[in-house]
Amino acid sequence: MTRITRILVPTDFSPTADAALDYAFGLAERFGASLQLLHVLDDPFVFEGMSAEAYIAEAPVLRSAMLEEARDKLAHRAGPRQARVQVETEVLFGHGARTIAEYAAERGVDLIVMGTHGRTGFAHLLLGSVAERLVRTAPCPVLTVRHPEAKGRRHELVYDVEHLPA
Repeated sequence: MTRITRILVPTDFSPTADAALDYAFGLAERFGASLQLLHVLDDPFVFEGMSAEAYIAEAPVLRSAMLEEARDKLAHRAGPRQARVQVETEVLFGHGARTIAEYAAERGVDLIVMGTHGRTGFAHLLLGSVAERLVRTAPCPVLTVRHPEAKGRRHELVYDVEHLPA
């Protein structure tokens, strides 16, 4: 049996990701493991279709602001429990599951703990699932955690055909 010494917690700063972080802190305390909190920023210029000129002129300022904001959010989440668990934080630009899997492989992570929104049907098709892709590509086990309030909640209706205009 492999000993768990390094736990990676990718976060999007949602309540679901915070629930996974709480769970990961408990595991880290129990196993004497360290935590690595990771936030992956998508590059807005690639997704918004901005021109190369706009990218060159505005990217450094925007990237710097995005990095600083994400680092502050990670520090806020790591801070209160660092006395009991060794925590490292990192913010990277990349593409969701691929960047998380590469980070885990490079750092010899033993377990990834992440939140999942549990979307199904049309919402899942439109939004995809970083957790689902990561489960298929990660170099180590992935433990997904749903927000505690989601357990009793039914799936939301995404498309109601009866109420469409005629």
